[in-house]
Order: sequence, then structure tokens, then C-alpha cells
Amino acid sequence: MEATSSYREAGRARLRGALVNAARELAVRDGWENVRMAQVARAAGVSRQTVYNEFGDRAGLAEALALREIERFVADVRARLFEHGGDVRAAGHAAILHTLLEAARNPLVHGILTSVRGGSEDLLPYLTTRSGAVLAAAGAVVQEWASAHAPQVDPATVSLAAESIVRLTISHVMLSLTPAPESADALAEVFVRLLR
Repeated sequence: MEATSSYREAGRARLRGALVNAARELAVRDGWENVRMAQVARAAGVSRQTVYNEFGDRAGLAEALALREIERFVADVRARLFEHGGDVRAAGHAAILHTLLEAARNPLVHGILTSVRGGSEDLLPYLTTRSGAVLAAAGAVVQEWASAHAPQVDPATVSLAAESIVRLTISHVMLSLTPAPESADALAEVFVRLLR
């Protein structure tokens, strides 16, 4: 009986993932306000009723999409930091550049980071009500990286550096006067100095 239940749960998780992936692709391409449950169903190869059964309504799908996008974004930032080990400048640059580029090409990430109006009004509340949590999660990732690769730096300094670099990066997302690689270079230098 347990194996059957486990198999059913795994199948449901795959279905849910496929539906959220389809909704994400449509939302990035067309804007959330133009995404319909029937489109998501068609893209995932299921009936519209299946989408409703899984999420209840469009708001339920929006909630799942927002949570998935936030998890994905924070995981990507973490990967960029950790792939450079203890090289502060390279780790900071990679994470910052990824953030700037992703916010420029993905309206969902842009909405999460900036919490500004304009664009996807229906999805915006699900993204922006979590922006504080995203900032905290991004800061925690920087602190996790520093404890692994810069343990000699005082935790209070790491905390200040993490909060500062996250906020500066978001400032560049909102209004950058230079191309993303240049902004990432400058902000990586700030990150290095903050951690000294």
C-alpha cells in the first residue's frame, strides 16, 4: 500500500511540476495577465480540468509559480557563488551578473526583486509579497558561502556585506546606468572591499 501511495505522490509531483513549468514559459513569453488555464493545460498535454483539480484556480497556480520562481532564482544565485570557491571577486561577480541578466530577461525575477508595479498585475502580489523573504534568502546564501569560503571574516561584517551587496544589486536592477557586465565588475569590487 505504501509503494502505491508513494508512486501516486511521485506522479502528482511530476504533473504539478510540468504544469508550473508550462505556466512559467507562457508567463515569461506572454506576461502572466495573458496566461489562461486552458493554455497551460495544452502546453502540458493535459485537460483544463486537470489544471483546476491540481491548483483550484488561477490564483493557486500563480502562487505555485511564484514559489517555484523564487526557489529557482535563489538556487541559481547560490550555484554562481559556490562555483568559484573562495575567490571573492569571481564569486560575487558571477552571482551579481546572473542576477542582473536574469532580471533583464525574466519579468518574473524582475518583479520579485523590484516589487514595482507595471506589467503582470495578476501575478505581482504573489511575487512581491515575498520580496523581503527573497532578500533575506539571498543574504543567507551569501552568508552560507562566506562561512564556507571566508571563515576568517567576522560574521557581523559578512552580514553587513551580504545585505549591502544584495541591496546594491537590486538598485542596479531597477536603474542601471551601465551594461550588466560593467555593473557586475563594479559591484564585485564593492563586495571584495566590504569583506575585508
